[in-house]
Amino acid sequence: MSILKVENLVKNFGGLMAVDHISFDINEGEIFGLIGPNGSGKTTTFNLINHYYPVSGGKIYFKGQDITDKKTFEIARLGIGRTFQVVKPLRRLTVEDNVMAAAFAREQSFAGARAVAKEMISFCRLDKWSEAIAGGLPIAGRKRLEIARALATRPSLLLLDETAAGLNPSELDEAIEIIINIRGKLGITIIIVEHIMKVIMSISDRIHAIAHGATIAEGKPEEVAKNPTVIEAYLGSDYNVENYLNA
Repeated sequence: MSILKVENLVKNFGGLMAVDHISFDINEGEIFGLIGPNGSGKTTTFNLINHYYPVSGGKIYFKGQDITDKKTFEIARLGIGRTFQVVKPLRRLTVEDNVMAAAFAREQSFAGARAVAKEMISFCRLDKWSEAIAGGLPIAGRKRLEIARALATRPSLLLLDETAAGLNPSELDEAIEIIINIRGKLGITIIIVEHIMKVIMSISDRIHAIAHGATIAEGKPEEVAKNPTVIEAYLGSDYNVENYLNA
């Protein structure tokens, strides 16, 4: 069953077409990868889905409902959560208070928001930092806090924007496990933008590749990774998909 459908999505910034008639359909329970070179339109696509930017053309449907022109807070309440590539926590508040603030998107009581915050902090393995001031967290902690805040809004679809960037190998493995558990244990559908191929190739059911704002390929990870256009535009001729599919 389709949870998100994007039809001929377009975004213009003056004379620049940042997103050029992109279309894709995401199934409920899927992990859907979105890849492409820097500046190809990946984050802009996320910004259109949750109406951070208004759409210049095309349609977006969530669970069969047209959400193209809905406001960002309305889209969040319908069940679309997201993280941001540049992580900006409420720096002077604790980790728990940061997650509680996000939980109030759905929760009406202080006790309810606190309960959700504690659950998501534990899920994202942030317990040891729960009472820490968010501005002092290491990069791995800030990345997990961003995910915990998004999960606290109780989404059924989660947009993850480069949540593994800047992590060391052990942190990367833990991040992969958390992402897999978001789908496996929480039942949340995921769209993930990521440049680290170990992540995107090992967890995605399907991958959609774009360049210069337009679609260049879509399919299973091994199919997209072997696509000549994707190799030329993004992966490079020395890329070996087997290194990541078998990791």
